[in-house]
Amino acid sequence: MGAGHAHKLYRRADSPVHALPPHAKLAAVFGFVVVVVSTPREAVWAFAGYAALLGVAAWRARVPGGFVLKRLLIEVPFVAFAVLMPFVVPGERTTVLGVSLSVPGLWGAWNVLAKGTLGVAASVLLAATTELRALLLGLQRLRLPPLLVQIASFMIRYGDVITDEMRRMSIARRSRGFEARGVRHWGVLAKSAGALFIRSYERGERVHLAMVSRGYTGSMPVIDEATATPAQWRYAAALPLAALLICLLGWTL
Repeated sequence: MGAGHAHKLYRRADSPVHALPPHAKLAAVFGFVVVVVSTPREAVWAFAGYAALLGVAAWRARVPGGFVLKRLLIEVPFVAFAVLMPFVVPGERTTVLGVSLSVPGLWGAWNVLAKGTLGVAASVLLAATTELRALLLGLQRLRLPPLLVQIASFMIRYGDVITDEMRRMSIARRSRGFEARGVRHWGVLAKSAGALFIRSYERGERVHLAMVSRGYTGSMPVIDEATATPAQWRYAAALPLAALLICLLGWTL
């Protein structure tokens, strides 16, 4: 189930975090994110504490800080949205370096940046210490709806296939002297996108027929019944429990 190769976010290492069962890590990251989102935005120090917890987790997982920071670039669109909030959100105004900014907008931008960055960093650490196939098995072990797990499995397995098809179509266009240089070439690109959709649909039909001919009835077999030991659950729970303590202090102080 799922792809058999390692994804680009995965970083192979021999660490206690890598050794944890995938469903334990998924539960720990989910609990951590829920706690972070539940923290009041005014408790600025609490978010520094969460960042320190992730730093310790990265150290235990032997994942370099630069590796995590580079992959945080995925949240650039959210950063752009947060930067605009102090300028467009109505309410009390304050002046920063001669620029009039909205106080609710500043708090909103901080809320989005802090919680979003911590959530993305936790997800990057999860992906860096868990192979894709193991993640799917973890979702299966946590009793996620089987249909969703199957869809995710097929997306991962055939994503590279569709990407290769796009690459071959691009090479074919260039070999015929085509270079997209402006709006007038959008029609060709639109036809290519349509052709790619049809090819992908037809491939999906062939794959489905092949699976049905081999006994597929709408559900995938459970191929891994490995369970986490109590010690492993305690180790995985350390991150969300420590975050929960910080959250409670943030609400009371």
